[in-house]
Amino acid sequence: MTAIAAPMRRFCGRLALSTLPLLAALATARAQTTNWPQKPITFVVSNGAGSAPDIVARLLGSRMERLLGQGIVVEDKPGGSNVIGAMSVAKAAPDGYRLFFATSSALSANPFLTKNLPYDPLVDFKPVALTTISHNYLLVHRDVPVKTVAELIDVDRKAPGTYSIGVDGPRNLAGVTGQVLNYAAKTKFVLVSYPNIVNGVQDLMAGRVQAGVFPVAITQAAVDEGVLRPIATTYINRVRAYPTIPAVSETYPGFDFSGWFMLMAPAGTPDDIISKLNAAVGEALKDPEVIAMGPKLGLEYPEKVGTPADATAFLKRQLDYWRKVTTDLGIVPE
Repeated sequence: MTAIAAPMRRFCGRLALSTLPLLAALATARAQTTNWPQKPITFVVSNGAGSAPDIVARLLGSRMERLLGQGIVVEDKPGGSNVIGAMSVAKAAPDGYRLFFATSSALSANPFLTKNLPYDPLVDFKPVALTTISHNYLLVHRDVPVKTVAELIDVDRKAPGTYSIGVDGPRNLAGVTGQVLNYAAKTKFVLVSYPNIVNGVQDLMAGRVQAGVFPVAITQAAVDEGVLRPIATTYINRVRAYPTIPAVSETYPGFDFSGWFMLMAPAGTPDDIISKLNAAVGEALKDPEVIAMGPKLGLEYPEKVGTPADATAFLKRQLDYWRKVTTDLGIVPE
């Protein structure tokens, strides 16, 4: 027994020594996670300064930094159809210090509109929380004699191509919204693209186009003045701030074309960091100033932030929706 026991003791000793570095590394990683954050956090926005994602990222970030005890810096990295900003986070260390304040375009539309997209929303990122929903109106000029989606559709069916609808581009959110409306209603509305949305709103106000799919944020003033009339919102439900305006989905069930913003971390970010971020988002969205700013910006916050798993499930549903829409319309990545 002694001859066998001595080598066994030596083996166990060597095994214990060999595992010390691994145990030390695990302990260090655990300590870093437990004490996170220990330095400022960066929110990357793939749009320009002054855009809705930039404004909301700063609004929430200023509240979250009070809760997390560290500063939050917003870094705008526009360009490349959101790819530049997305990749700067996808390649970042999964330590919770560089996050993507992502738009629906970056996460759910790009996979079906952009050829050779260098990231996968579900593989390269880890959802933290759905933060915001950004609404569009389907509006008409005040002189257009329709007040409902059904009446608008009826005009086109009687005289196809009579009305033009202003949108932001054939492969952008409003542009695809217009295409799906034509597809669902079997209409032939002429879709007029405006790379600069402000120009589109101005043309609608002047009556050069009869209808438009434009953000609530930049059209509400004209609505309040009576120049434009919203006949529906493009969200799946009525917007809480404007409950008298129906959703297009009430005429065409399942119709759902609003933008949204989601906080994302690089894949591999520890779950407890994700949980801390998720809790901070939830608390920030309860701030009275944040709540008050929502309708002014044409934005709506989730009634309940939900868990990171809820955010992941939402993203998967949106990807499935865009897959079906682009297939139905015959849109291929470019």
